[in-house]
Amino acid sequence: MKRKKNEDLREKNIEFEMLNVKYKLLRFYREKMTLDVAILNEGKKQEIVNIPFAHLPKSIKRLLKPN
Repeated sequence: MKRKKNEDLREKNIEFEMLNVKYKLLRFYREKMTLDVAILNEGKKQEIVNIPFAHLPKSIKRLLKPN
């Protein structure tokens, strides 16, 4: 079985807004299908959380191409 690699997304500067909260993608864990995202407040990192890939907006999912 081939292990899927984790993908560092910081250089791509992918940001999105959901429910009036701005997020920046940091790392995509393909094996678990989760992402580390930074919650941004006034352009500064407030905290880092891990969210499921399924919770992303469709436009962002298309950029990552998980398969």
